[in-house]
Amino acid sequence: MPSHEPISPPRAIPDLDHLPRPLYARAESLGAGSWTPRHRHDWVQFSYAISGVLGVFTSEGNYFAPPQWGVWIPAGTGHEVVSSMQAEMRSLYVRRDACQWAPDHCRVLEVTPLARELIKQFCLLPVHYPEGDSAEARLVAVLLDQLRALPEVGFSLPLPRHAGLLRLCNQLIAAPDQPQTLQQWALQLECSEKTLMRLFQRETGLSFRNWRQRMRLLSSLVVLEAGQSVTEAALACGYDSTSAYIAAFKQLFGSTPGELRF
Repeated sequence: MPSHEPISPPRAIPDLDHLPRPLYARAESLGAGSWTPRHRHDWVQFSYAISGVLGVFTSEGNYFAPPQWGVWIPAGTGHEVVSSMQAEMRSLYVRRDACQWAPDHCRVLEVTPLARELIKQFCLLPVHYPEGDSAEARLVAVLLDQLRALPEVGFSLPLPRHAGLLRLCNQLIAAPDQPQTLQQWALQLECSEKTLMRLFQRETGLSFRNWRQRMRLLSSLVVLEAGQSVTEAALACGYDSTSAYIAAFKQLFGSTPGELRF
């Protein structure tokens, strides 16, 4: 899983106190180990990965965007954006009043072919594009409509607020191939297996098994992005069987590791 430790100088954050238009674009080529310090701003951010894998870290959870997916970050949400390997990112900043329809939580969205082309065209416009009854303003209106309709996908990893459970989750994230059983983790937290299962479900909305499986699959994205084989990715994230890993990967991401291009 991408680390947000400062392994390279932080990436600059645009010095904006307001958006000059309802929609603002930022196109970046990110180097390996690119990261931003935690920050927040008074507008929505949609970070879209053309290539590479983006990681967005918040206090509520971690969100990952493989190629052709993006992370929707609500206004006022503290976040860090990390790319462990080289990536091409397109960020859209959206005024609050231009997307009042949006929910107030982070989401990973699939970028449709039409939205992809609209984002590409919008990134070519000047910052102070014409407003009113102009072709540019109409393009923006269509793009906002398309963003509203993008399908949500399950590439998030919710984090618990319970201190003991959060420590456990962080240990698993740091070493996704750990073989410890639910019983062993329950002993570490000095509770019963049933209590731990209830706690996981209440705090994350997922069972322990489903949370660990999602965490392992998300962790494997970075291994694949680094050019390692499917078998190496499976072993690195705790799978003994490559075929079981491929099946679980396809169920979550909708494609096999080989089909998901980095």
